[in-house]
Amino acid sequence: MKGWHDRLRSPSAAFGHDLLMVPVAWLAAFWLRFNLDTIPPEYLQAALLALPVVMVVEGGVVWFLGLYRGVWRFASLPDLERILKAVLIGTVLSLLVLFVASRLENVPRSVPVLFAIAQLLLLAGPRMAYRWFKDRRLDLSSGKRALIVGAGRAGEMLVRDLRRDRAHAYVPVGFADDASHRLGREVQGVPVIGTTAEIPELVRQRDLELILLAVPSANAQQMQRIVARCEEAGVPFRTVPPLESLLAGQVSVEALRPVSIEDLLGRESVELDWDGIRSGLAGKRVLVTGAGGSIGSELCRQIAGIGPAELVLLEHAEFNLYRIDRELRRDYPSLALTTRLGDVTDAVTVEAAFRQASPQVIFHAAAYKQVPLLESQVREAVRNNVLGTLRVARATAAHNCERFILISTDKAVHPHNVMGATKRVAELCCQGLADGATTRFTAVRFGNVLDSAGSVVPLFREQIAAGGPVTVTDPNIERYFMTIPEACQLILQSAVLGEGGEVFVLDMGEPIKIRYLAEQMIRLSGKRPELDIPICYVGLRPGEKLYEELFYAIEELRPTPHPKIRMARPVFLGSALFRDGVERLLKGLDNNDDSALKEVLHELVEGWPHAE
Repeated sequence: MKGWHDRLRSPSAAFGHDLLMVPVAWLAAFWLRFNLDTIPPEYLQAALLALPVVMVVEGGVVWFLGLYRGVWRFASLPDLERILKAVLIGTVLSLLVLFVASRLENVPRSVPVLFAIAQLLLLAGPRMAYRWFKDRRLDLSSGKRALIVGAGRAGEMLVRDLRRDRAHAYVPVGFADDASHRLGREVQGVPVIGTTAEIPELVRQRDLELILLAVPSANAQQMQRIVARCEEAGVPFRTVPPLESLLAGQVSVEALRPVSIEDLLGRESVELDWDGIRSGLAGKRVLVTGAGGSIGSELCRQIAGIGPAELVLLEHAEFNLYRIDRELRRDYPSLALTTRLGDVTDAVTVEAAFRQASPQVIFHAAAYKQVPLLESQVREAVRNNVLGTLRVARATAAHNCERFILISTDKAVHPHNVMGATKRVAELCCQGLADGATTRFTAVRFGNVLDSAGSVVPLFREQIAAGGPVTVTDPNIERYFMTIPEACQLILQSAVLGEGGEVFVLDMGEPIKIRYLAEQMIRLSGKRPELDIPICYVGLRPGEKLYEELFYAIEELRPTPHPKIRMARPVFLGSALFRDGVERLLKGLDNNDDSALKEVLHELVEGWPHAE
């Protein structure tokens, strides 16, 4: 059975309260009109005769506008707006009915105004008082005492949700914020008690047990500084989702999560020309090769949201294809989706995919990428990265498709390894086919992707979970990083910018030392570098270099309409030389001759050091 307090909070009780306030407000308006003195008999009689009409009209308006459905515990500005609307509409309708019935005889002109004001106070006041009482009671609850970093919109939303949380897990004690105009002020009744630099001292002074980061728009440098202060404080800390989730209204207790390495290495959110992207991809038949990989699967997710006429997935790893196929069918039930299990180096498979789907736009993400492994697997690297690209690119040209976008890598620039050399040849394949073709062939080049399959982040996470050591090749090694969604968004943007033959270079920001990455991941796990989890330097692996580059000096980078994307002027070998080199690579594949393959790679890729 419901308790008395549950019955009082029911919609019927709320409607009963609102209806009861109507006669109180109506009679109070007459009483105020006569200066809180005795109401003359003729006016009191007119008020009582008009009261049933006013109650019916006002009750109907309240019911129609649904004021009784509002939860008093969460009463807010939109509720006040609905109450004001109900009061104004109800007052006007009541006056119209009374005017028709009695010409408003013995109803003073000031009464309607006083009635509206009294009704507004009587309807809104109890709601606000009830919310204040509940919020004050929560402030005295036994939840963990929390410091909220960031007194902006996200911090305000978080305080609201903390007070609504039935579990009362956290009690907001104060804010830390670097905006000087906020210091000493209150947000939702919670004071701003200091700056982020003072976090350790605030935690000790106020006996705080938890820090909640409500700074979704902070850049990487700001997050690193704030997290460093939180680590000094020695208490657990959590963060709200990124800015995109904040804009969607997803700041809540349930959304709080541990700070991740992506938060520390992340960059400013990317502003895309989604209208241009949709105009280039919406309603088109799109083929993605390597659709089950880290980049390929994220491309599929984002393309599916744009609304293609058909999305075709080509992938040789059965489980990866099954996983992305199941996810897309679940999240986009109306999407025209075709999945094909096959190898991009198989000409029959590729031709069948093009004949069946007649794709207009092709994203070629299929590639081998593990640098040390491919150093001893030259034939497989050439077969997948070069021959696979040629198969798909030639089919694209033969079927007069609109666009072909190659997903390349920074390791293709002055490569020190087989993987980078083969990806550079793949870029040259696109540039060679672009000459005189109706299809727009472009390549998109970027660096490491955080948390992609086989990358350093999941490796470090695994090593930390095992108690260490965390293995870093060299104290000075550094790499460019970006998140998988950001990389794919910029790929989509590049896809609609290219006119043919370009290499687009994504702005990767500043390179990150892998040593710093390892240290931060250890700290975020709650451990101390070297003390709890050792870091072991094992030396550069075969094919690795200390620094990666994003473009050749002779490529002459040029700006594009998007500030995060630059265009490199293609540097091509010449058609005859390139065709001869490709034929020799194919011959080396047939003969299983690694030495011949390396020799051709050396001739095609200037500066590649592995000639024999």
